[in-house]
Amino acid sequence: MEGDELGESAPGTLVPYGRKPYYRPDPLPPSRDLALDGSFHEMLADATFWLGRLGGISQETDFPPILYTSLLRKEAMESAEIEGADVDFNALYSLETQEFDESNETGSEQRTPVRETKDTREVLNCEQAVTEGISTLEGGSELSVGLLHDLHETLLSGVPAERVETETIGAFKTAPNHLGEFLPPVPSTVDGLVDALVTYYRTGGRYHPLVDIGLFHYQFETIHPYGDGNGRLGRVLITLELCDRGFLERPNLYLSEFFNRNKATYVDRLTAVRTGGEWEAWLSFFVEAIATQAEEAVSRTLALDALRQRYEAEYGDSTYAKDRLARSLFERPYLTTKTVQTMLDVEQSTASRAISALEADGVLEEVTGKARNKEWRARELFEILERPPETY
Repeated sequence: MEGDELGESAPGTLVPYGRKPYYRPDPLPPSRDLALDGSFHEMLADATFWLGRLGGISQETDFPPILYTSLLRKEAMESAEIEGADVDFNALYSLETQEFDESNETGSEQRTPVRETKDTREVLNCEQAVTEGISTLEGGSELSVGLLHDLHETLLSGVPAERVETETIGAFKTAPNHLGEFLPPVPSTVDGLVDALVTYYRTGGRYHPLVDIGLFHYQFETIHPYGDGNGRLGRVLITLELCDRGFLERPNLYLSEFFNRNKATYVDRLTAVRTGGEWEAWLSFFVEAIATQAEEAVSRTLALDALRQRYEAEYGDSTYAKDRLARSLFERPYLTTKTVQTMLDVEQSTASRAISALEADGVLEEVTGKARNKEWRARELFEILERPPETY
């Protein structure tokens, strides 16, 4: 980044530093008044409406926790994919099912090593970071530098060394980190910049909370305070802030799907703020993401609830293994024969017959294609989770 690449309205300055200057962003709020027009405020109203609708559904529908985990998992997967991970629902649920089966094995049974990959670890870490962050905030703590460090450590723990670009985990960077031609603030400036950002958030900001969350995300990504994991942590913080500000009852909004689908625009809009002060374009994109994804989350949640009600009607209160298994799919939608034995407390032969019956009904589908060590998933439930956005 050369000096003449910054426009007059850029909300920051280039500071000489060795052979290449670094970018130092001005503190929030922006020094000029934001020109947020009528169309922006209409989009802001839409975002607020759909967040409220999503929160209302969360209170009205008595979903098992695993379904909210599925929507959180969708966010974690999309966020990791933005950073280059390659993982899908099957891989994550297969891993989780293996761990469940292993935890229920007796000492006389052979233990099968759980097949974890570097990509599944990154996604599961992202899930855990959101869960831990919400728990911390709900416990009465405020957003703080200490919480950021804890979340960063959670995100990178157990990730193979070849996937981590820093040895400093759970602490701010100790060496400059170039992003192409962009050199973010150097280590000696990070403490002050992040302290100011956290203070801005904790004192309530200046604008509508959704606008301030968008400003926070830009500022955090521009400061780039850690040696690695800044993008993932920045997107985790969006979810935490939406929960903290009362917009989400549960972490069931997956903004990263929108960012991933519009990755070039996501990067370009953040860059345009830094180099030219184009706040309005970034904030319009950010609020559009919230409105779009909240509406979509409402649609998915309603579809899941309709499916659950249908299964309850079709498989009723019968004590037959097949019916009990169908009703339990909303607790554990991915399974093996061993899983069913444990869930229903039945013999292997009974578990196998129940699986075969639901497979014949089209409720379960086998996903490995193997003759042995088969795994099944709830077909219609996963179709809803994996359905492309444009089909809603």
